[in-house]
Amino acid sequence: MTLSGVLPLSPIGVLLYTLALTHVTIVAVTVFLHRHQAHRALTLHPAVSHFLRFWLWLTTGTVTREWVAVHRKHHATCETGDDPHSPQVHGLCRLLWRGVELYRTEAARSDTVRRYGKGAPDDWLERHIYTPHASKGIVLMLIIDLLLLGPIGLTVWAVQMMWIPFFAAGVINGVGHYFGYRNFQSPDASTNIVPWGILIGGEELHNNHHAYPGSARLSFRWWEVDVGWLYIRALALVGLAEVRKTAPPPPRLASPGPLDLNVARAIVASRLQVLARYGQEVIGKVHRQELRRLDADRGTRGTFKQARRLLLREASLLDMEAKRRLEAALAYSQALQSACQFRDRLQAIWQRSGRPEEMLAQLQLWCREAEASGIDALRRFAENLRRYRLPA
Repeated sequence: MTLSGVLPLSPIGVLLYTLALTHVTIVAVTVFLHRHQAHRALTLHPAVSHFLRFWLWLTTGTVTREWVAVHRKHHATCETGDDPHSPQVHGLCRLLWRGVELYRTEAARSDTVRRYGKGAPDDWLERHIYTPHASKGIVLMLIIDLLLLGPIGLTVWAVQMMWIPFFAAGVINGVGHYFGYRNFQSPDASTNIVPWGILIGGEELHNNHHAYPGSARLSFRWWEVDVGWLYIRALALVGLAEVRKTAPPPPRLASPGPLDLNVARAIVASRLQVLARYGQEVIGKVHRQELRRLDADRGTRGTFKQARRLLLREASLLDMEAKRRLEAALAYSQALQSACQFRDRLQAIWQRSGRPEEMLAQLQLWCREAEASGIDALRRFAENLRRYRLPA
């Protein structure tokens, strides 16, 4: 059985055709719009850049400057009332099913586009075709689908039109700030939806992106897969792309030495990674030790056990009820209270502005007091900080 159209495709062939075209669109969004245009994490050869821009006009009707502006504003105002698409503000259901409406509302605001859309393409094609005739591209795509596939082309086109609004505006902007795991406690609710960033080109690794928004690579752990990064590397190998920025590698561990300015710079440069390790090596270990100590008291143990997730969560994301539960749990353990206080002090050191010498003095004081705290996990963590070096 074949379907009418220039391409005599079977139903399986039509499915593969649809998946191939939507995949190219996903690649165009993540590589061109997101990493190249919005964050300037890489440069693209003009031929590649224009093809992806043309493809987005054809399959989504996206105006580059508007997309870039809305996305940059999201980062600048994340999880606040000014965030164009935060599920914490607008609700998850609205983001999933009506996220495209939020995008269009924000994209129509001239002040947003003017302030956040700087540096987007402004050539003759953009001014005379892509921006003023954004909707004509998707009409052309409909004609192409109908010519190639016949009547089923209308269904294929509908899938193409829904693909980015649902996955980008809905899943990434919605689920990616609601459910999933977090490698880094960035000051927002971003999550990694799954560790295999395949379906949406690597954008599933959303917490990694918010931790290091200027990185061309979104994967961080060895078991995380970022398909967009694979395409970028392939383009770079043939001279069609150049990576400008990636997340800093983990600090190199050397033999213990004095905590000097170079060590301090390595700690600050890798502060989100340092904070993640603190959660695992100090908060996590102290919590387990204290949990065993409270084993006899089942009521107290239950309250204390449930607080583990809250202990590792960014404090600014906790609501009043979560803060109350956390305070109740910490009341059972002076050691865990101290571990949390030391974590807050460590964060405050790199958040304050000041001369490097002042930051170094504060880090040295923090390490001395951590080593003298009587908490074994904290002492070992402080000693390991002295081993940090910037990667060569």
